[in-house]
Amino acid sequence: MLEVYIDAASAGNPGPSGIGIFIKGEGHHIQISEYIGETNNHIAEFTALVRGLEEAQKLGSPLVSVRSDSKIVVASMEKEYVKNEEFKPYLEKALALATSFDLFFIKWVPDSQNKAADALARKAIQSKNS
Repeated sequence: MLEVYIDAASAGNPGPSGIGIFIKGEGHHIQISEYIGETNNHIAEFTALVRGLEEAQKLGSPLVSVRSDSKIVVASMEKEYVKNEEFKPYLEKALALATSFDLFFIKWVPDSQNKAADALARKAIQSKNS
């Protein structure tokens, strides 16, 4: 099983934003830190989810467990619904990607359990500002 930890960071809301993805399991130890431009924190969190699922899909694992400290992302995936129209394209893409796995789980975790992804997201903003 792959464990995919995702997080986003924004310097301002909206502001310069980055995503962090940390994938472990099945012999993998992948760290992704990407600057995604100016956006708000929720869009950045959904972007991290989509990118994390795309990366997990490339690895070909049938079992994927995503961990996020974003309550809106986790709740949206669990309910397969989001009120805000701005988030719908991201949710639809994430749900489509999730169906490509035999088993898919998403779980909310506190910030303290998501430090690796958080550090990668913050690094992405810092690298843009350097």
